[in-house]
Order: sequence, then C-alpha cells, then structure tokens
Amino acid sequence: MTRQERAKQFAPFDAMKGLQEALRDREERHSRVPKREISEEAQISINRILKRICRGMEVELTYYGAFHEERIRGIVTDVNIKAGCIGVDGETVLLDDIYSIEITEYIKKPLPI
Repeated sequence: MTRQERAKQFAPFDAMKGLQEALRDREERHSRVPKREISEEAQISINRILKRICRGMEVELTYYGAFHEERIRGIVTDVNIKAGCIGVDGETVLLDDIYSIEITEYIKKPLPI
C-alpha cells in the first residue's frame, strides 16, 4: 500500500454531514437585526454628504445589508442617485439603507462620474 493510499484511510470523516453548515446557518439567522429608522436630521446630513461625493473619494459608511448592520470603508467607484445606489470597493449599497456616511479622504482632483 502506498503512502497516499494509507493516508486516505485516516482522512477526517464527518459522520453528521452538513451539521456544521446547518449550525452556521442557524447562528446567522439568530443574529439578524431589523432595519432601524433614521431621524430626519440624519437623512438631511446623509443627503448633504452624498451631493459632495465623487468617484475616487474614500468614504466610511454604515448601512443595513443582508439583515445586519454593516460598516465599510473604501474608495467610491460609482454614485448613481437616479438608481439610488453607491458603489464602494465593488460593494453596491442602496442609498435608502445608509445609516451614516463620512468622507474620510478628499482627493485633489475629482474623477468624472
């Protein structure tokens, strides 16, 4: 018997196939939070900042996504007010889901959108 054949005998065995995946799925469902409402003042502040944002700026935003409150910091890749979304490092965030947004780094010359 070769070493490889012998090693296959001792490979890990999952007697309860899928249990770990089911446990992770259940844990994720229990950690879900409902979307919270934001105040009118916060909405006005978010809208002011969104008007100043250009592609290439670095932003940090907190938003509601996938049943959780998420935080992302990165470079703005797209701003589409008509479609109601903003792209940050390949992640698309709906404007209605944003809780807070902050420009963390200004760029010297805005990139055209």
